[in-house]
Amino acid sequence: MADRTFLSWPFFEDRHRELASELEAWASSNLAGIDHSDTDAACRSLVAALGAGGWARHSGAETGEKLDVRSLCLIRETLARHDGLADFAFAMQGLGTGAISLFGSEAQQAEWLPLTRSGKAISAFALTEPQSGSDVANSTMTARQEGDHYVLNGEKTWISNGGIADVYTLFARTGEAPGAKGLSAFVVPAGLPGFEVVERQEVIAPHPLATLRFTDCRIPASAMLGAPGHGFKIAMSVLDVFRSTVAAAALGFARRALDETLARVSSRTVQGAPLFELQMVQGHIADMALDVDAAALLVYRAAWAKDSGAARVTREAAMAKLFSTDQAQQVIDKAVQLHGGDGVRRGQKVEELYRDIRALRIYEGASDVQRVVIARQTLGAFQGGK
Repeated sequence: MADRTFLSWPFFEDRHRELASELEAWASSNLAGIDHSDTDAACRSLVAALGAGGWARHSGAETGEKLDVRSLCLIRETLARHDGLADFAFAMQGLGTGAISLFGSEAQQAEWLPLTRSGKAISAFALTEPQSGSDVANSTMTARQEGDHYVLNGEKTWISNGGIADVYTLFARTGEAPGAKGLSAFVVPAGLPGFEVVERQEVIAPHPLATLRFTDCRIPASAMLGAPGHGFKIAMSVLDVFRSTVAAAALGFARRALDETLARVSSRTVQGAPLFELQMVQGHIADMALDVDAAALLVYRAAWAKDSGAARVTREAAMAKLFSTDQAQQVIDKAVQLHGGDGVRRGQKVEELYRDIRALRIYEGASDVQRVVIARQTLGAFQGGK
């Protein structure tokens, strides 16, 4: 049983504790033994199940509501601890329609949020391009205005839910200014003429990923999110909310690795005594427990700060993502080591976790990029206070 004492921390309200308890019961009953062999089918099934269970409604906020980041983090942590693909399915519902929740018109929200929040439509966030990953300002995909339409041309790659999504939040250059100030955001439904999936990408922890190509793909001007040239601001605002939830997912993976390891070292014997009796093993367990709690403090500080009204939590979210993902990798590596040969056996939970965690140190801002963000934010605060 995973540690739940952190729920008594002052970051949370009673409603968060109730949500965590209800989700734990649901996940225990619905996420055991998920078949990952057909990734697309598994994701579609999981989105539908999350919708039917009422959990997908937390992935987006309709008019007059706001996203509760602590709830998002608690959900991702819990789902990740049970099943990595379930966490992915939930996360993409939020990231894919986060811009619609935060910046969408009433018509855009009314069209898409009821579908994504009920699990009846799958969403995606199309930002990355072949030559621009973390460097969003270097995006080259274009959206050229022609009357009351925009014409899309270019490629997006490494797009999660690419190929199975019903709706994409897409970023393209509209040219109001050079660099970041010339990007705009659009709501693009799947299946439009000129919109094609040109490659499905396979990775070590199976997820639906694709490269998308747009060739003279026409969308109505009403598909724009927010104002022209505000795409970069919209993308960064969405990531500011959801980056903390990536850290929460890593925390969930780390907690599961610690639980699996505690069970292993308690039941495995070496020379007639439990493995846990070895002092070196105790040292590893101590390090794992320390990393888990430190990560949790950073995750829920960032989430609490955002929910408490902070306009931006760039520094806090970057710290949470950097530390939680990097240290979860270390926690899981220790878990594999303490499982011995079983740790690298296909089908073992810690082997699955070892593959699950790696991508989290790359997507939504790689670890080294987070270091740059933290350094700049810290220096800026120092200079501003002088």
